[in-house]
Amino acid sequence: MKSYRVPVQIVPRPGILDPQGAAVAGALRTLGFDSVADVRVGRFVTVDVNADSAASATAAVRGMCEKLLANPVIEDFALEEPTLQPDGRP
Repeated sequence: MKSYRVPVQIVPRPGILDPQGAAVAGALRTLGFDSVADVRVGRFVTVDVNADSAASATAAVRGMCEKLLANPVIEDFALEEPTLQPDGRP
């Protein structure tokens, strides 16, 4: 088995209130960034997983997102391409 790192972006779904994003947008406008139309604050998670292939690593992390990492009622997630980690990584 090989070790793969799979980056995951988790963001609030469209239409879901994002008070943290609204606060950041307001602060940016206060600082003079008047062109800010909207800010959505989410999470960036990296998962290192042992798998036989990049495809199976992606499938495993997708399952993790569906069951735990993202709340399917209020959040969407997007997986990035897995990267093979050098030998000796935990």
